[in-house]
Amino acid sequence: MSLHKHPELKEAVLRLPQKEKDKLLVRLIGKDKMLMKQLHFQLLEDQVDLADRIEGLKQQLSTLLSDSRNRVKNLPVFSSYKELHAVLRQASGLINEHEKITKDRFSEVECRLLILKEAFERYPRLFEGSALYSAQKLKEYTKGRVKTTINKYEKLHEDLQFDLRELADAVREFAEEKQLA
Repeated sequence: MSLHKHPELKEAVLRLPQKEKDKLLVRLIGKDKMLMKQLHFQLLEDQVDLADRIEGLKQQLSTLLSDSRNRVKNLPVFSSYKELHAVLRQASGLINEHEKITKDRFSEVECRLLILKEAFERYPRLFEGSALYSAQKLKEYTKGRVKTTINKYEKLHEDLQFDLRELADAVREFAEEKQLA
């Protein structure tokens, strides 16, 4: 149910006494974990906490990619394609959550570029041509990630782009070489 479809309910809620609205608000916030995380960040954290969050995210991504070495081999076989695809999706999920909470575009783009570059460097053979369905699926997913990430990179302020240029160029170069761009 959406409030914009029920204007009478919205008006009734707005007419409630402040104390009642506060109780309802606190109850509703408790039911939505993402909203709770967003409010915690907005109301209780500052730039130092943001830097800590970014470092924590980078550490999580690094650990995820390091742990993948045991499961993903740089060999063009079904299991490697499937596992790398799963790792990239999991990493993307971590970055999505970070972005939803902090709204920090720079760290989002930086982390996306980092995971793409890391995957390209560690597993270059998995991005070569293959007739396997899992290889095509990985390639299409990666193609989408590259396109989205480069678009977000290009929307950043030019000073921020300068800070990420080396990473972005490395990702672009590999993506163009492997026809992922």
